[in-house]
Amino acid sequence: MRTTILLWLALALTLPTNAQVKKVKIPDIPGYVTLKGDFHIHTVFSDGNVWPTVRIDEAVAEGVDVIAITDHIEYRPHLSDIPSDHNRSYDIAKPEAEKNNIILVKGTEITRSMPPGHFNALFISDAAALAKDDFKAVVKEAKKQGAFIIWNHPGWKAQQPDTTKWWDIHTWLYDNQMLNGIEIYNEKEYYPIVFDWAIQKKITIFANSDIHGPTSPFYNIYQSHRPLTLVFAKERNEVGVKDALFDGRSVAFTDNMVRGKEEWLKPLFEACIKVVKKGSKTELTNLSGIDFELEDISGSVAKTISLQGEGSAVITSSKPIKIKVKNFEISPDKYLEVTL
Repeated sequence: MRTTILLWLALALTLPTNAQVKKVKIPDIPGYVTLKGDFHIHTVFSDGNVWPTVRIDEAVAEGVDVIAITDHIEYRPHLSDIPSDHNRSYDIAKPEAEKNNIILVKGTEITRSMPPGHFNALFISDAAALAKDDFKAVVKEAKKQGAFIIWNHPGWKAQQPDTTKWWDIHTWLYDNQMLNGIEIYNEKEYYPIVFDWAIQKKITIFANSDIHGPTSPFYNIYQSHRPLTLVFAKERNEVGVKDALFDGRSVAFTDNMVRGKEEWLKPLFEACIKVVKKGSKTELTNLSGIDFELEDISGSVAKTISLQGEGSAVITSSKPIKIKVKNFEISPDKYLEVTL
């Protein structure tokens, strides 16, 4: 605990006094509210370095709508200092979440060597019931509680140093509807092959921080943001989030890149960009905080267009304009294309 206090003191001394956390504006899409989420977070109740309520404070400061505290079941290095059951971090954070209008999902991390690896179980009722030796028994108990199960950091070099592999146990999980989501991005790592798996197998896409210390200074939250999962929910509550995730309504938002299924990237882009045509000129106004990297591919030569967050740009053309959105990927190295 003394180390944590010193870390926070060092952080306070290094930040400028007028520093403002960047909250990236993301619009709703037709029929849904867009929620910014982080579904993989740790506290001192496993191997994290902060108290559970700090995670709520960070979410408020950074404009994050929904978080899941997912402390490890099997790995609890602070247990001798902080003896408690597996539900304690959620119980501590919940009143603070309610007070600050943060959606707090109850979760935990199931920790195994590869295969099968690490998994988050979300929307559970009792984390303590998942403290079992047999992996299949654990995931069956999680599903009994109505859990949504995510495969965490499949490309983590500590577990798969040479290649990112889909093992037989993952086929068993997938076939038995016990693999509902997958991290295509974890902490500061992107896994293109996992993005491919998610698209091909129709698994819900996640980008999560897996944060253990404070979000700042690990992430530059004054100029950018932590990895986020954008969730398209019918309503802003836990039921809406759970329904959206089981329905696959999410995309990964990391730095200035958005990755996901075209069916969600297209309406998101259209919600971000207002198009006004005046004769041969087309004015684009960016209603979001995303800095867009666009290419006009209507002619024989592609033209680059930079459209800053909440900025505007003008394209001169008498023909329909076809745009490639260079920071909206619908699969690895394949970009969203729209006609204005």
